[in-house]
Amino acid sequence: MNAPSTSTFPNRNSTQPPRRWVHSPIGRLVASTRRYWRDHALKGVDYEAVVRKVQDESGLTWRYIFMTCMSAGIAVLGLLLSSPAVVIGAMLLSPLMGPILGAGFALAIGDFPWLRASAWALLVGSLVAVAFTGAIVLFSPLQTVTGEIAARTRPNLFDLLVALFSALAGAYAMIRGREGTIVGVAIATALMPPLAVVGFGLATFNWPVFSGSLLLFVTNLVTIALMAALMARLYGFSRSLSPRQTMLQTLGIILALALLAVPLGLALRQIALEANAQRLVAAAVDEAFDDRARVDAQRIDWDTDPITVTATVFTPEFIPDVDAQVAAQLSRVLGQPVEVRIEQLQVGAGPGAAAQAALNRARVAEQAATSARQVEALTDRLALIAGTDRDAVTVDRENRRAFVTARALDGLTLAGWRELEQRASADLPGWQIVLRPPLAALPLVEVENGELTERGDGQVDLIAWAAQRSGLPVALRGGGQALAEAAGRLRERGVAVVEQAGGPAQSITATWTVEQGTPAAP
Repeated sequence: MNAPSTSTFPNRNSTQPPRRWVHSPIGRLVASTRRYWRDHALKGVDYEAVVRKVQDESGLTWRYIFMTCMSAGIAVLGLLLSSPAVVIGAMLLSPLMGPILGAGFALAIGDFPWLRASAWALLVGSLVAVAFTGAIVLFSPLQTVTGEIAARTRPNLFDLLVALFSALAGAYAMIRGREGTIVGVAIATALMPPLAVVGFGLATFNWPVFSGSLLLFVTNLVTIALMAALMARLYGFSRSLSPRQTMLQTLGIILALALLAVPLGLALRQIALEANAQRLVAAAVDEAFDDRARVDAQRIDWDTDPITVTATVFTPEFIPDVDAQVAAQLSRVLGQPVEVRIEQLQVGAGPGAAAQAALNRARVAEQAATSARQVEALTDRLALIAGTDRDAVTVDRENRRAFVTARALDGLTLAGWRELEQRASADLPGWQIVLRPPLAALPLVEVENGELTERGDGQVDLIAWAAQRSGLPVALRGGGQALAEAAGRLRERGVAVVEQAGGPAQSITATWTVEQGTPAAP
């Protein structure tokens, strides 16, 4: 596609005869502003180079499709993991800004073939991103709505303003040759994460998530394109348009932004109402108790009928019928029925007793959450080490013990299994890790001059560890005092031993006495 000819762009040296309205104060101000803009703001703009660059980045290419898939995949994984850093990485890779800016510039210039090409690239890229993210979610074991996903399902008027300011900055950076600013614009507008949430909503049949994220994406898309067109017009890229076309374009931009502003403004109003209601609820609950009480937790469920308010209050004095009192007050203030459930936890009457109780409860809750995360990580780690499923891992939280039976792995000896158990124990201080290895050949115990060697001592320890984990008795065959010593050390550690004399004096052979058995309890 060829760039528009130079005749379509403004001539900064051209002058026009003054008109009568210029002599008025407002006219003189407008005229001086236009002269300043023409002589300073438009100075140094390479119109052909800008158009070529925007056109090069707005077409449908295999690179564009590949980068869209990679950005979409990173975005949906970051959303599922609720990792803001990963989501930001997806924003930086997203190539969607190119065709959106291309559509804006094409609209300003009046180049409709370019506009169609940019719109086609944007449509294909969006569909590919939604399909790719939907496929990842469909085969993913994680399909819960995380905080990162929920944050992109309730767009409001502020999101439109963010997109508007970002688009102005991006178009300015493109025109003035400061493309590095596009990185910040990509993060601010976040085009790919809403598309990834659309794919998530489609794969999980979650229509509120689907519709909310789709509205956010459309808001960003339309606002960026329109603001890019506006900036292109301000910098003289629309010189080839007739006054009638310019007027129609202006009206179209205003109408599109107004149509977007209505639902987003209503959403912002709803958020403001909910925030105000939260404040009123907090005030009503506080007024129901004296200054020594402390509200620890408060929640409003807007989806129930009537609205349900739950709270936990630490108070030195129990107040009867407080639920009904607060419900009556909130019903009057909010103008609709409210159901209130307040859990009163009685604490000492001393100064700061309620605050201290709330602090203690928060610490307990944090410890419980930390413990839950540790158990999840422990389960994953042991399942990976043992080569088994998470369901095969038994965790005793109260006694901080974990047990797992490993699957056979070629080339891994009993010494290797014990090393894996020791590493897991070192990484999880305070936990007792018990890894039952698969049945394998027991080591040969070295003997020298009728006594166990240093290496033989270690081999006896390894046999004891394996026997304790498997719960099976061991048969020892050898001769001399070394046999009795090895058998005695195993019995001291709770291992059932069968001694068989008559073996070689320089070693002790250890074998399992049964082929299979039931493992001992950890």
